[in-house]
Amino acid sequence: MEIGIDSFAAASIENENNTAENNSQSLKELLARIAFADEMGLNVFGIGEHHRKEFLDASPTIILAAAAAITKQIKLTSAVTVLSAADPVRVFQNFATLDLISKGRTEIVVGRGSFTEAFPLFGYHVHDYDELFTEKLNLLLEICKNETISWNGKFRPSLINQTIYPRPFQNKLPVWLGVGGTPASFVRAGQLGLPLMVAIIGGETHRFKPLIDLYREAGRKAGHSSEQLKVGLHSLGYVANTTQEAIDDYYPGYAETFTKIGRERGWPPVTRTRFDSQIGDLGAILIGSPEEVSQKILRHSEALGGISRVTFQMDSAGLSHEKHLKAIELIGKKVMPLVNL
Repeated sequence: MEIGIDSFAAASIENENNTAENNSQSLKELLARIAFADEMGLNVFGIGEHHRKEFLDASPTIILAAAAAITKQIKLTSAVTVLSAADPVRVFQNFATLDLISKGRTEIVVGRGSFTEAFPLFGYHVHDYDELFTEKLNLLLEICKNETISWNGKFRPSLINQTIYPRPFQNKLPVWLGVGGTPASFVRAGQLGLPLMVAIIGGETHRFKPLIDLYREAGRKAGHSSEQLKVGLHSLGYVANTTQEAIDDYYPGYAETFTKIGRERGWPPVTRTRFDSQIGDLGAILIGSPEEVSQKILRHSEALGGISRVTFQMDSAGLSHEKHLKAIELIGKKVMPLVNL
């Protein structure tokens, strides 16, 4: 099983005014964590895409390109690329260039994003949410397969016998489909034969099994091999020496962040009781000692019928750079060997 980190390039929680100096330092520390993850043998590092004050990942391929120059083995991916509000031609060109810089270590995870600020920012309407994504995904996959294409759509000017460069280092850029909880998205990924990255940030992980079954069945009916139909799990998580230490480090920042998001979305404030249910045996959050987190990953994999990848999303809890580094070390030195015995 591949194990890695996903980051949203969170600005320092002390940096309420988003000063340039502090933002620069946050990105410097993020790049240091990616390099350290590579050194610790982690398999993958993903950068999200947001267009909000509290995150610095509005241009993820630039961060990933900087990381490519200071790493050797780790795969570099998006987490996720908000394809609905992007031009698939530019998405392909950016990631193909990244693939050349990294010598074939690039992947794309495409999705629609959990926030909607990208739609008005780039001149799109949220009511076109599904139609935008469907059209742009189909175009991106066509570009990945063919250097020269002719294409017509609703949301972008037509391409008439147009050749698109550069081509990636790999024969074909790997494209994963990032999904939340919409059954149609799981079926679409299966029909297209795309690897599936499931973001589970709350609830009980095993409850996603029927949706993953839909994905695998749709893929089987479409004639795709089981090797193509990989399932990855993106989870909130954090590892410390002991479970109590992990909780003490993680909970205050987690509660602050998700209470703030909850005010935007109409969720109730975070409570310790609710948090404790999320870190229990069946809960979605991967938090604890290396031994406890390893066991939970294996339980999740069994409950979901087998998973190929797990990524920890740690930077929503305001953790210090030093705590991030220690968690990465524990994941590389202890969690990965325990999961992959």
